[in-house]
Formats: sequence, C-alpha cells, structure tokens
Amino acid sequence: MHTVHYRKLILGSTSSYRRELLARLRVPFEVCAPGVDETPLDGETPVALARRLALAKAKAVAQQHPACVVIGSDQVADLGGVALGKPGSHERAVEQLQQMRGKTVIFQTALAVVCAETGFAAEDLAEVKVQFRDLSDAEIEHYLRAETPYDCAGSAKSEGLGIALLKKIESDDPTALVGLPLIRTATMLRAAGIPLLGSGA
Repeated sequence: MHTVHYRKLILGSTSSYRRELLARLRVPFEVCAPGVDETPLDGETPVALARRLALAKAKAVAQQHPACVVIGSDQVADLGGVALGKPGSHERAVEQLQQMRGKTVIFQTALAVVCAETGFAAEDLAEVKVQFRDLSDAEIEHYLRAETPYDCAGSAKSEGLGIALLKKIESDDPTALVGLPLIRTATMLRAAGIPLLGSGA
C-alpha cells in the first residue's frame, strides 16, 4: 500500500483570527509572516487593495517555500469607496465607528492560494455587506473599552460584542467577515490538491 504525501499548507498571515478559522478545516498547517507593506497605492480602490495584498502575501511566502501551498488573505472595510483599515489606536477607532454608524459598509475580504512549484494560483473576493446601527458616542466608547478591536479593519469584531453594533449582515461566505472566507478557501485548497474530507474529497 502506497502512502500518499500531500503538500504542506502554510497560512501567510500573523492574524490570530485567520489562524483560528483555518484550524476549523482540520488540515495541518504552519504560519509564516508575509512581511508585505500594506500601504494603499494612490487612487487604489478598497477592492483592488484587498486583492493586491492577498496575492502579495501569498506570493511572498511561496517564494520562501516553493513546494508548499500558501494562503494569503486581506480585508478592507469599504465605506462608499473609501478604504478603512485597522485603526491601531482608540482615537482612530472612535473616528471609524462614528463614520460608519447608520451606514452600510462592505467588508472586502480577498483570498489567494498559491503554489510556486506547481504554478497553481487562484484568487477570489468575498463581499460582506454590513449595516451598522445608528450608534451613540457613549455606545461606541463602551464597546471600544470592552473589546479593544484596534487590530480589526473597521474597528468591529462581529464574532464578539461587536455584533451588538450591527443591524444586518449579508454574505454568501459566513466566516469572511471574521477574516477568512472558508467556503472559498476550501474550494481553492481542493483545487490545489489539499484534501479536506479524506483522500476522496
């Protein structure tokens, strides 16, 4: 009986959220920091920014590990064509939530899966429409002090207390809002030769 050896899987991200999500697929993987500059280009749309960074992250790690299958992902909050990234501070998070209250924000979560050795490359984008409640300044302050979501695009953790900020979520890939669209990820990994539900998947 021959033993089938599958390619090693690497998540090109230091995000604890993406790591926890990918672990749900129960496939062994390693984590590698892509070291990509995430500064937007002049005039770059939120969609273009998310797509460019997801692919850049996957390619950067694939260069170091050419025999491995690498996942890259990036999320940008899109408010009327303006990109809102990770706030990084309390003050910036307050500004972001004040801008978003009562409005619909599209969270653009881009995904790329690359294997340098085989030449495999796939990209996709999951859009999540999120309608925010008309939040008061006091509610914003309470939320930020409670959850400190300063490493999240758009300053809101929907998987935590941040769900109380929201009125409605529309998505065809439920985990995309948290940071990694697992339906799309599973599809791409199968195409790249990574089995998910046993060797017959």
